[in-house]
This record gives sequence, structure tokens and C-alpha cells, in this order.
Amino acid sequence: MTGDRKNQIIEEAARLFSRFGFRQVTIKQLAETCGITEPAVYRHFASKEALYDAVLDTLQERLEFNDLFMRLETEPQLAAILTELACHIMALLDKHQDLYRLFLFSALYEHDKARQLFRSIRGPYVTFLNGQLIRLAREGKIVETSSEITARCFVGMVFDWALGASLWKELQGKSFSSEELIANNLPIFLYGLSVREAGK
Repeated sequence: MTGDRKNQIIEEAARLFSRFGFRQVTIKQLAETCGITEPAVYRHFASKEALYDAVLDTLQERLEFNDLFMRLETEPQLAAILTELACHIMALLDKHQDLYRLFLFSALYEHDKARQLFRSIRGPYVTFLNGQLIRLAREGKIVETSSEITARCFVGMVFDWALGASLWKELQGKSFSSEELIANNLPIFLYGLSVREAGK
């Protein structure tokens, strides 16, 4: 029962932190949401900061990208790699919108784990794509670039698509599906990396 209660507290805390931000959520509010007392929360977590750390530590378990990376690790076409990465990121953030809200609140309030959170959410995608860009450039399939910058730009761009498509769609006046965003924007990125004959 203790493990179940602790997991319940973490899940509710993740939901509240993603909705209101770290500073606005109180232990009293969390306890009421869980249907327990404040001392019961403190039996599991010494402070709100410790609870927030526990929430951030569970994020890695929710990012299901290992199978994707294994499948794409020898993919010969950059278009397939970028498409699958983009689809995966968009689906992940659509499924776990609280995850991206946590990311934004953490960065906004300069929480001491903001860097760790950034590495947990975006880092694996950047690292994987960086390696693939290096491999494909060595094989002569794409132009040589600063692969880390290119990987960071691509992943950041897709995260921004996801943010616009899910969290801020009401503010934009028009919604675009993941498929529309990928179909429109991916060819532009691919064109810049494609190997072309001189003068063309």
C-alpha cells in the first residue's frame, strides 16, 4: 500500500505541477487532491522540492524511445529517420501534455532540475539524431554540417510544432494536425541537408 500511495502522490503532483507550476502548488492542495492529510504526504517526501524531484525522476520512464532508436539506427534514408522522430515526438507530447508543461514551468522558474529535465526529454532525441547525421554524412548521403547544431535545431523545431499543435492551438486561431505540420515542414529541412550537384 505504501508504494501505491507514494505513486499516487507523484502522479497527482505531476498533474498539479504541470497545470499550475511548482510555486503555485501547495502540499495542502496536493493532500486534498489525494484524499489524505499533509503529514501523510510528508511521510513519503521531506519537502515539496523533494516531491518535485521525484516527479522529474519518473519522467525518463515515460519516454518510450529505445525501440524507435534501435529500429532507426541503420536506416539509410534521412527522410525516414526525421519523419519517424517527428511523429514520435508529436505523439509523445500529445499523449503526455503534462510532461511538456512541466518542462516549460521548470525552465520558466529556473528550477535547479531544469537542465536535467531538458536532457531527459529532448536530450535522447538530439543525441540519437546527431549520431545519425554523422553516419549519413560519412556515407555521402547528406551534406556535412555541424551535426549537433542541426540535431538540436530539428528536435527543437518539432517540439515547437508539438507545443503549437496541442497546448496553444486555441491561441493560434487555427489548428494543424501533426501530419500537416510534418508534411509541410520536413521537406524544407531535408532540402537543406540533401546532396546536390554544384550549381543546382
